[in-house]
Amino acid sequence: MDVAEAMPVISNPKLRRLYDYWSTKRGDRKLPSRADLDPVEMAFIIGNVILIDVLEGTPPQFRIRLHGTNLAERVGYELTGKMLDDMPTPGFRELSRRTFAKAVRTREPVHSLNERVMDDQVHRYEVLVLPLSADGERIDMLLTGLIYEDFRR
Repeated sequence: MDVAEAMPVISNPKLRRLYDYWSTKRGDRKLPSRADLDPVEMAFIIGNVILIDVLEGTPPQFRIRLHGTNLAERVGYELTGKMLDDMPTPGFRELSRRTFAKAVRTREPVHSLNERVMDDQVHRYEVLVLPLSADGERIDMLLTGLIYEDFRR
């Protein structure tokens, strides 16, 4: 399948740009590595990025290396340096776990439009999970961009 055919339909321009950045950084490889990424080049979305370490095991465990400042402000908690299991919202935690596990299992980007209840209101968001691999084989990190429709920083 051609790369252009496999690309998800991404509506948010910042997430689309993140996908294009990830795709450029992988070059002729299936996946880029964390070392290929430059935070300065990702300034356009860095506050809406979650960088996740994938820890070996069955099922894999996930440690949040970076929880973007816009996202931490939006949800009212900080996850940088914590395990996904520390996320205080059980439903969102399980959805995140399933989404991250799918990206690890398929070795492909995962994109979705979802809704989440916060402060007794429904908030729509778009998320893009991009796998990273230091050795070209094992998925060891996930680069995730998440943007709430009503909070477009």
